[in-house]
Amino acid sequence: MSELDELADKLKSEGEKFFSLFAGLTDDQWNAEVYTEGETWTIRNVLAHFVTSERGLVKLFEQIRLGGTGSSDDFSIDRYNASMQARTKGLSPQELLEQFKEVRDTSIAWTLSLSEADLEKQGRHPFLGMTSIREMIKMLYLHNQLHYRDMKKVLQQ
Repeated sequence: MSELDELADKLKSEGEKFFSLFAGLTDDQWNAEVYTEGETWTIRNVLAHFVTSERGLVKLFEQIRLGGTGSSDDFSIDRYNASMQARTKGLSPQELLEQFKEVRDTSIAWTLSLSEADLEKQGRHPFLGMTSIREMIKMLYLHNQLHYRDMKKVLQQ
């Protein structure tokens, strides 16, 4: 199995895991507060974050693949996240869940469209700084796992 296949498989299995987790939530669980420092984020907000961050990142990765430099030095993750939360506030959990599946399917297809050489291309990731497309793809699923740890604490209460 090629490295591209392995990355795509990891995205697929992680995406399926999260889709199942979110699909099984009750109305009360969707409204459970995960983060309360600064803007309060519920589990619904975390799913919206998964959707908007991955959508934006894959566009950024493609720009890097085509020879671009990546995110700008003055890019603010906090500003971006706040603006994306504002854009998605009217979406229901079910609409977000459908978008999550679409975004993840797009990420998988994009990953499988790469060449092995593309994985070595470098650019600026908004959180990781200068790194390879390989590491950026890995961060797509690691990012969600980091938030999952925080969600899991809330869901176990």
